[in-house]
Amino acid sequence: MSKFVLTGTYCEDVLEKRTPYRQAHLDRLAKLKADGKVLTIGPSKDLTRVFGIYEAASEDEARLLVEDDPYWQHQIWTSYELTEWIMAF
Repeated sequence: MSKFVLTGTYCEDVLEKRTPYRQAHLDRLAKLKADGKVLTIGPSKDLTRVFGIYEAASEDEARLLVEDDPYWQHQIWTSYELTEWIMAF
């Protein structure tokens, strides 16, 4: 399995706009963490960027993990990039 670093952006007024999707987003992330598919994820303090580390067999699988998230599907995350990462230690 490879590790992929997610960097992305949030929409404006994220605190209000995320409310209807937040619980589904958090529940999904908890399951992905339990399954070993997400190692960590969270926003920047100013709520403009999202950072995360996914574990997946391929970049295509990692993209599906991002794009199946309610925050992506409802434009709470407005853009993202994935970078394959080699964890040295």
